[in-house]
Amino acid sequence: MKTLKIVFGLWFACIALSSCKKDERALNENIGAVGALNLPSDQASIKLTPSDATATQQFKWAAATPDDGGLVLYEVAFDKDGGDFANPVFKVVSDGAGVQPQVTISHKDLTKIAALCGINSSSTGKVRWTVIASKASNAKPGQESRTLQLERPAGFAEVPTELYLTGSATEAGDDLAKALKFKKLEEGVFEIYTSLKPGTYQLTNKAGDGGRKFFAEGTQIKEGTSSVTVSGSTKAYYLKYDFNVAAVVEATEIQSVGLFMSAYAAEIGQLAYVANGVWQSGNIPVEFYQFSWGRDERYKFALHTSAGIKYMGSSNVNNVSPVGQSASYFYLNPVTNDQWNNTYKFNPAADNKSVKAMLNFGSGGAYTHSIVVQ
Repeated sequence: MKTLKIVFGLWFACIALSSCKKDERALNENIGAVGALNLPSDQASIKLTPSDATATQQFKWAAATPDDGGLVLYEVAFDKDGGDFANPVFKVVSDGAGVQPQVTISHKDLTKIAALCGINSSSTGKVRWTVIASKASNAKPGQESRTLQLERPAGFAEVPTELYLTGSATEAGDDLAKALKFKKLEEGVFEIYTSLKPGTYQLTNKAGDGGRKFFAEGTQIKEGTSSVTVSGSTKAYYLKYDFNVAAVVEATEIQSVGLFMSAYAAEIGQLAYVANGVWQSGNIPVEFYQFSWGRDERYKFALHTSAGIKYMGSSNVNNVSPVGQSASYFYLNPVTNDQWNNTYKFNPAADNKSVKAMLNFGSGGAYTHSIVVQ
């Protein structure tokens, strides 16, 4: 009886195994090539504006048809004018993770593509594009390709995401690990408040080895290992660069910084540059101005530069007392030369006392200042 049970057990196991066996079929990878390219038109001309985040170009084409109606994935491939797409310089997956017969490409990416195809900044050239359809391991280039004429503006196809100042003329010297970091204002735009002494300086996108190097030549930014030479005495400077258009926006000497009191329409004291974007004063006597309605305590700061006077003040047109306010009350913002608007107010305890003022234009956060009553 025990032997019979074993035989029946083996028989049922064989039946179970045979019933679990799947019907295997070969995967159909056959696919038709992409049909007509619809957009943009052949020989279309595009003036690129990579600094505009909203600037885009849409590409559209007729869908490919697989033999079994399965899923087809698409890539738009770009090559140099005259290229055969054997090794495209750039490929972009279509919308919908590759399943839609269209894709929207930013002017920023098209600028990169133009550069890869040998089109220099401030130049116009041609690139070719087609669509590659794929299913599983089978990829089939489109039957049609088109040409685009791309006009690049002045600027870099790949703008740095960070920027540093280094060299013997800088506060940190030649040690790349100590390079001074710029404040990033927006994509490709940087500024720094610093001092420069006799020597040379250079720009880099990395505080260490292996970074890209840049230098200013007149009003242009160029990539390369050249340096800018500084002569004369040590001076404070404001430097601003826009890599989107490869331009030196501003490079001005900051000659002096004054504490401007509105009621007197005059600067009541001066601040001296210390280091790392910081200016500080000694003791400055403060006396609120007596009007018929009360005593006035409003102030802001005046930066005297080689390009003229710039004022830094509050984002609030009409301000309140600083007592009990948050740190943002003291943030520094570019303001107009209006005598009264966008000013701060001294702490009431400062009346007929002396104060020490400090401005911090360091790159680590918001520009700010402090007033300490002595």
